[in-house]
Amino acid sequence: MPMPLRATVDEARRAPIPPGFRSAALMRHGSMVLRYYAPQGTDPQTPHEQDELYIVASGRGAFVCSGKRVPFGPGDALFAPAGALHRFEDFGADFGTWVMFYGPKGGEHG
Repeated sequence: MPMPLRATVDEARRAPIPPGFRSAALMRHGSMVLRYYAPQGTDPQTPHEQDELYIVASGRGAFVCSGKRVPFGPGDALFAPAGALHRFEDFGADFGTWVMFYGPKGGEHG
């Protein structure tokens, strides 16, 4: 089955979330997986094995990664290296973000 060229927020919000996951996978290619993540209330994430790039689709709040805290809003890009403690805080019910996992386990270096 070929990978879709486009994923929309509406499709992402309707996509089933498999058991054991917190987000729906919408695209895969090589090491890259594109997911849509919309936690409710709190963000219970734990560190991941791959580097992550978030693109905020909706909502505002704060992103905490490796002890640093930055505000975020729609359209912002946020990065979490593999293994880093990170989470979203102070967000409302309208928060949703694209998240792309990519690269080798342990993250890219350099």
